[in-house]
Amino acid sequence: MLDVALHSEEVPVPLADISIRQGISLSYLEQLFLRLRQAGLVVSTRGPAGGYQLGVDGRKIAIRSVLLAVDGSLDVTKCSGKGDCQNGLLCLTHVFWLNLNSRINGFLDSITIGELMTNNEVLKISERQNVDLIANRNFSGSSI
Repeated sequence: MLDVALHSEEVPVPLADISIRQGISLSYLEQLFLRLRQAGLVVSTRGPAGGYQLGVDGRKIAIRSVLLAVDGSLDVTKCSGKGDCQNGLLCLTHVFWLNLNSRINGFLDSITIGELMTNNEVLKISERQNVDLIANRNFSGSSI
């Protein structure tokens, strides 16, 4: 999502470019982006100049919503918060896990894609990855 946010302001980003920049298999990205598209977080464009763009302003996309779209759940409790974790009763650490869930969700809700897009370290890494992508394209296109 961050790769799309950083590279799709003018044109859609092909999954193949994301695959190369992020070192993630294309087939896995296709699965992830299907879920992201279903959640409305990205939109796709077909054709030779096709790819993905954000479906919502990056400043409005909390990291938690991205993770929920691709994973479906962020629950760390054994019982999914139901309280039947130990033979139908609360386990000794149930309150701890509930509190951890709350803190994780609060943290992930407090960070947006837009915020990460302006982070200097993220921008440096993105620039390095762009150089690597160009080098990869030039190497792949050479006739050796």
